[in-house]
Amino acid sequence: MKRQSSATSTSFLLLLAILPLLHADLNSDGQALLDFSANVPHSRKLDWNLVSPICTSWAGVTCNSAKTRVISLRLPGIGLVGPIPDGTIGKLDALEVLSLRSNSLNGDIPADVSSLPSLRSLFLQHNNLSGSIPESFSPTLFLLDLSSNSFTGNIPSSLSNLTRLTVLSLQDNKLSGGITDLNPPKLKVLDLSNNKLNGVIPNSLQKFPKSSFFGNPLCGPPLGSCSVIAPSPTTSIENNASNSKELSRGAMIAIIIGSAAALFFIIIIILLCCLRKRSVEDSPVEKAKDVSAKKNKNQMPKEDFGSGVQTSEKNKLVFFEGCSYNFDLEDLLRASAEVLGKGSYGTAYKAILDEGVVVVVKRLKEVGIGKREFEQHMELVSKVGQHSNVVPLRAYYFSKDEKLLVYDFVSGGSLSAILHGNGYSGKTPLDWNSRITIALGAARGILHIHSEAGGKFIHGNIKSTNVLLSQDHDNACISDFGLPLLMNFQGITSRGIGYHAPEVVESRKASQKSDVYSFGVLLLEILTGKAPLKTSHSQNDIVDLPRWVQSVVREEWTSEVFDAELLRNPNAEEEMVQMLQIALACVARVPDMRPQIGEVVRMIEEIRPVESDENRSKDSNVCTPTP
Repeated sequence: MKRQSSATSTSFLLLLAILPLLHADLNSDGQALLDFSANVPHSRKLDWNLVSPICTSWAGVTCNSAKTRVISLRLPGIGLVGPIPDGTIGKLDALEVLSLRSNSLNGDIPADVSSLPSLRSLFLQHNNLSGSIPESFSPTLFLLDLSSNSFTGNIPSSLSNLTRLTVLSLQDNKLSGGITDLNPPKLKVLDLSNNKLNGVIPNSLQKFPKSSFFGNPLCGPPLGSCSVIAPSPTTSIENNASNSKELSRGAMIAIIIGSAAALFFIIIIILLCCLRKRSVEDSPVEKAKDVSAKKNKNQMPKEDFGSGVQTSEKNKLVFFEGCSYNFDLEDLLRASAEVLGKGSYGTAYKAILDEGVVVVVKRLKEVGIGKREFEQHMELVSKVGQHSNVVPLRAYYFSKDEKLLVYDFVSGGSLSAILHGNGYSGKTPLDWNSRITIALGAARGILHIHSEAGGKFIHGNIKSTNVLLSQDHDNACISDFGLPLLMNFQGITSRGIGYHAPEVVESRKASQKSDVYSFGVLLLEILTGKAPLKTSHSQNDIVDLPRWVQSVVREEWTSEVFDAELLRNPNAEEEMVQMLQIALACVARVPDMRPQIGEVVRMIEEIRPVESDENRSKDSNVCTPTP
């Protein structure tokens, strides 16, 4: 017993000894960042100070899960000017990701930065950095982007020793000389275009596309084959006339071939300058895509964003407290974008930004309020959105011609796409367990909205496209809260007409009880697998889902209501009938006969035991950024 007590005391003392060291490491990281900030001028205020928590309050800084070390520093486009000082960032020996792209940094890359022992991704593109590319990089590096700088000299052969290097971007520099037999074993993406490299492309790099080498006087696959022209021998004035004629003919042929080759390279360079646009700045996945795929990809063109916006207003994305994102409007303009959908309130894009960060950008249309009222409303929406079943608003942009909202990307897609399919994929089977969990998550999200500010808030646009799911479809959250109040039009929208309560159709005034009606339609959609409006063969005969379900239930054919996918589990039919009763109560025509959303949540929870706090906390990440 005494020995065990002694061992316990020793472990406790060891823990006490280690804790200050861990804290000191984080403090030393913070001090290194403050030294960097103090020595490098920057136009965007960082608000770094040792009074606030480094891991949660410092812009652009990400810590490890234990909050003991800084592992990521992202400061793109914040107006950094001058060289990177030695002994600042280079002291962050746990740093895995460093992004200082799109600034005005100059000078060399300090040796203590390039050789950081844990560094995995280094983004320094679009600066004014110069000198030679360092010979030494971290052996853990898998992505290196030094493009659009002024680096000179040769490409160091030591890059072949980076056994994890997957992406190497050195385009748009002033690199010269031949390309060594560069062959990192895992290299998947290479771009050496628009430099001054010459000679033959080595065999190890001939697997990469032509675009990797354009803008250099290079030859060999995948470019054209190398033509070897023997130099003309030195001639003397004693050469006879016939030799002179042969030499003259040979010289003419050489001149013609050389001119044709030069013209070919000039044409290639001109075409490249016309066609080439910056696409995804940092994402290794997007960089790996074929050039033709990039051209076909839906992008958010720069001219679409706020034509006529004052220069002083550009890049003024307003981020809300607690948001860890660190990008600006220019980053959104350069982002790879995919149209997710066009709704009554605008178009939603999935945008992939720095280091693979994914967000949803919603471009609003027909906003009917002024700037000050818009800003106040956005602040309110952001505060209400702090719930695990509501998609949080992270930032907004307001100008005369452009209004943008930035949300987290929720990876599982919408309930509508899963139940009914969309233009890209078919329906995804959802079992009863998933459907009841989704229904409960959505109800909790609406309850949170209705409970804020003394019960004054409504959603006003509840439908299956606004219910977003986690990757495993084991939770749901409500999106688009607060948008109806921004618009010139309110009430009925063409895409949501099947969800609207009768009083909204008549008076165009929404309420919490009309939200309950919409949620009831949503429950019927979950139970039946059918869209809320069904058009028969006659164009004038449109049957809404509540009326159809009620007619079937009156005839006592209740089992005919349920989605065939759900009937595969006969043990769940009793629970499905209970959920059907809840849904029918919600879609009562008289508003006062409908339950409050809190009662709806309680009734759904009674169908299944309430989740433990542990499970609830696990689900709370459904509407937060993906790593």
